[in-house]
Amino acid sequence: MTPEEIMKAVLFFLTVAGAGWGIWWRIEAKTKVAEDKASKITEDLADFKLRVAETYATKAGMEAQTAQLLRAIESVGNRIDGLHERLDRAFERTTGRATRG
Repeated sequence: MTPEEIMKAVLFFLTVAGAGWGIWWRIEAKTKVAEDKASKITEDLADFKLRVAETYATKAGMEAQTAQLLRAIESVGNRIDGLHERLDRAFERTTGRATRG
């Protein structure tokens, strides 16, 4: 091979290697950007989870509130039952007087 042919071969391989390195460099840059975005999204998700845990009701809190509501409803039901019995007694008294007179 002549020195010109060797120089052309070397330049060809340098060009191919340079193009490969350029492509690899672009891929690395895009990968770095994607990793940064993923890191930011992970951080945002953790912040959101913390805010939800601080702001919204927990399961234990909901169970306690449900128990209080059920006791209140039961109390109202007992009062209505007691009112029903009192009304029955009141009507029994009025009908008992009407039959005597």
